[in-house]
Amino acid sequence: MEEPEVTTQHSTVEDWTRALAESTGSPGGGAGTGVMLAVAASLTSMVAGYTEPAADQQQAVDGIRDRARDLRGRALQLADEDATASQAFGAAFRLEKGTERDEAIRHASVDAAKASAVLGARAIDAIEDLAWLAHGGNKALVADVVVAFGALRAAVAGARTNVSFDLGSLRSTGASLDQIREQHPELWASVERLSGALERIDALMEEIDSRAAPTDSI
Repeated sequence: MEEPEVTTQHSTVEDWTRALAESTGSPGGGAGTGVMLAVAASLTSMVAGYTEPAADQQQAVDGIRDRARDLRGRALQLADEDATASQAFGAAFRLEKGTERDEAIRHASVDAAKASAVLGARAIDAIEDLAWLAHGGNKALVADVVVAFGALRAAVAGARTNVSFDLGSLRSTGASLDQIREQHPELWASVERLSGALERIDALMEEIDSRAAPTDSI
């Protein structure tokens, strides 16, 4: 009997992580990036739900929670889309060397980079909502905010690295990095944006670390 397809949207955590542990490449690190984004979104929603703001800030908190709930589901969908792109990427590199293989690698590499770039863009959009909760959210949940930042950082770092790696894979078809940058300027720029997002997250985490982990101050 054929095994059911394992997806982030419809499988248990046990089944999905077991599939991730196999040497198949799908799901792989890109799909894991989507799961980390879903974790960050879930924690953001939880903290927003526990936050009781002043009346003039209720709309802001409601907006944060609504966006986080939407992002949780979208992130899992993006994780599955990345897994599909990863399959095509691996298949292209298994072809016999030649024109057909080069063309397959070009398409698969760009598609994989685009999938990771979309995921990374959604992760960047989530930063400021979590930043708001770091200072305006329920203070008893500051540790959960730090965990959310950690998951979000993993998502951003994963997206950045995957976009960069996928673009770099185009060198196997004979293209130089300068040529790749000229041919795919938006994807190239997304790597720079994601690098900047990592710096922003690190700065935000440093701002609240003394509250989240007070024992380190002694």
